[in-house]
Amino acid sequence: MKTVGILGGMGPEATILLMQKVMAAVRARDDSDHVPLLVHQNPQVPSRIKALIEGTGEDPGPTLARMARDLEAGGAQALAMPCNTAHFYAAAVREATALPFLDMLDLTATHLAHAGARRIGMLASPATRLAGVFDAPFDNHGLTPVFLRDDAALLSVIRAVKAGEALSALRPRLRSEAEALIAKGADHLLIACTELSLMSDALPTQYRQHTDSLDCLTAAIVDFARA
Repeated sequence: MKTVGILGGMGPEATILLMQKVMAAVRARDDSDHVPLLVHQNPQVPSRIKALIEGTGEDPGPTLARMARDLEAGGAQALAMPCNTAHFYAAAVREATALPFLDMLDLTATHLAHAGARRIGMLASPATRLAGVFDAPFDNHGLTPVFLRDDAALLSVIRAVKAGEALSALRPRLRSEAEALIAKGADHLLIACTELSLMSDALPTQYRQHTDSLDCLTAAIVDFARA
């Protein structure tokens, strides 16, 4: 199988979750049946929130480019990045090497279109909205993002996950945000922040139309590795 390089650490738990999802996606009889991953777990990538929301942070692009080159030198045959907001800097990653880049946003938009979704309730960092990272992928597939007018509460949940707060206390807060998006007319919920992927079980059980962008990336990693 082919080796996939992971630009990780944004955040660390989300990267570990991706690794667990990739492992669970393979029916393995032995170690060698699993997907080989080369993981660059770098929690020192400059804050995307500080760069895109607060306007005070260092540009993460050069750090991500260095990570891509490190992964290529280590033997990776493709690259993947389990952070939706960091895809604002995807061009820097693509330009750093000649390796194929498994774009989580494009993969997610394609999946949503095939699922028949149209109005997508965005459970995402405000930086995702402000940077417009999903604009082009959604436009290409006729999808409309639905954001909450005030996404401060959602950002506080994301910050709490990064700070290591108990997920059990955060799940009701995420569920409340999801229900607000449904009330605003979303026909499909999208977990578009990998911190929130840690709590996908918090989504309203009576509302089953939802997608996690991390699952879309997982499927692409497994498909590439097996190709």
